Formats: sequence, C-alpha cells, structure tokens
Amino acid sequence: MWPLIRSGTLALALPKGTREILFSACGLPSHFGLRTSDFSLSPLMSESTLILNATAIHRALTRIAHEIAERNEAGSEVVVVGIQRGGVPLAQRLGTLLAGIWGQPVPTGSLDVSMHRDDLDQRVAPNVQPTVIPFDVTGKTVVLVDDVLFNGRTVRAAMDALNDFGRPRRIQLAVLIDRGHRELPIKADFVGKNLPTAHTESVRVRLTELGGLDEVVIEK
Repeated sequence: MWPLIRSGTLALALPKGTREILFSACGLPSHFGLRTSDFSLSPLMSESTLILNATAIHRALTRIAHEIAERNEAGSEVVVVGIQRGGVPLAQRLGTLLAGIWGQPVPTGSLDVSMHRDDLDQRVAPNVQPTVIPFDVTGKTVVLVDDVLFNGRTVRAAMDALNDFGRPRRIQLAVLIDRGHRELPIKADFVGKNLPTAHTESVRVRLTELGGLDEVVIEK
C-alpha cells in the first residue's frame, strides 16, 4: 500500500500494532513524526531501454518505403493497409513516403483483426477498432503494415480479415520491429529493425499519432 503524504508528514497505513513495532525496531518512539525525506520510497518499475528514437524511426520507414518501391514497379497497383492500432499511423506515413517516390497518391486504409483472432474465445471483450478500406483490394498488391511482428498470429488474422474485402493479387508485410519468436510460418518482406528479445520482455512502439513520443523501447 502506498504512503499518504500530508503537509510534509508521512502517514503509513499499517495494521494495528505494526506502527509501534516498526518504530521500536528503528529506535523511535511511537509518536515520532516522520517526514518523506526520512525514507526513500519508489514504486517497482520495469527497466526500459531506448531502441529507436524519432529520427531512427523516420529513417527506417524511409528505407522501407524505398524497398517497397523497388519491389513494386507499378505503384498504381499498390495499396497500404495498417493493422490496428500501431500499424495504422505507420501505414499512413508509408503512404505519404511512397506518394513522394511515385509521384501519385497511394490508397491507405486501416484493418481491425479483433474478430479474426484465434484466441477470441479467451478474451472477455475484444477491443474492436475501426476498419476503413475505401478501395477494392482485388487484383492489388496489399502491403500490410504493423508495428511489431511477434508470434505471427496477428498477421494471420489480418490476412483472414482482408479476404472480406476482395482477393488481392499478392500480400506483402512491412513491420517496424521484428522481435522473433514466431509460432506460425510468417515472415516480413520489409523490416525496420530486427530485435532479438526474450519472451519476458515487452516491445513498446510509441507514436505521436497515438498520443506519445516517436520512440521504440524494450522493457524488461
């Protein structure tokens, strides 16, 4: 339980009798007034390491955009679809970069995969986000975009969900971070950064469009 700080004095919410035992062990009278400076109290925090800053993220996306353009000469046949949530702003940025390379607008959409996940029966309530694909994907090259590629199950769900909107000529996958630990035979075509991780670690992609700073951190 956290301490309550009032007027510079530290009040501890302790069971009856514990306060006296604690103060006695410290050689203090039970009525002794303690101030916050007498103790160093801090919450348990995970260790966080910066992997990519804003400049590095932009550099990675720029490289991915040029790789997409090299792989697909006919820019008019390419559409970009971001997987909710982190993949959506990345898809929009890639769409802008590709438009600058090809000199023409690149259709960009968003895809929610909540109802296509294979763990749907294990979730209390799926967090459904908007799906916006205002174009026909039939016969197109669809570049699916996500922030982190992990076990591959989200991408599998995305390909399943995409079938509701037509039959693409091909599907390519672009991710900002590939952290490994695949459980399905899925491989990204375009990767911003390969990041070896442990299962116990978490990769956080924070973007300005989602209310954060542009950065990628790993938490242990």
